[in-house]
Amino acid sequence: MTDSATFKLDPKLEKDCYVLGRFQTSRLLLLNNSLVPWFILVPETSATELYELPVQQQQLLLDEINMLSNHLKHNFTVDKLNVAAIGNIVSQLHIHVVGRHFDDFCWPDVVWGAEGWLSYDQKQVDTIKSQFIEQLPDSFTSI
Repeated sequence: MTDSATFKLDPKLEKDCYVLGRFQTSRLLLLNNSLVPWFILVPETSATELYELPVQQQQLLLDEINMLSNHLKHNFTVDKLNVAAIGNIVSQLHIHVVGRHFDDFCWPDVVWGAEGWLSYDQKQVDTIKSQFIEQLPDSFTSI
């Protein structure tokens, strides 16, 4: 694990996302594309691959993925969840958790690299952040 005070996000993630807060082992980001609810968990580690994490941190990360997936499924009433750790462009370990709708802008294709973008306004971001604060008070800390 990395000390959260010294942890740095990859510049591309910082540029493309809103930092909503943190869970026990990960930062929670919201990709600035409101066409689909797209969250990114970034474990506070220097490891670049899941298998490199200590087993305890892997379990914490899985718990966070499950918590985020459940939150997404219930608050965004999505039809399907896409969960992936690809890292071809950003090597910093990060997990995408994307809510999909049967009628979203690129269904049934993947969202990675799809044409289409609509930025969030600050009120939308604040509403999403508030949902986490209110619904996951024991697990989520706003930054």
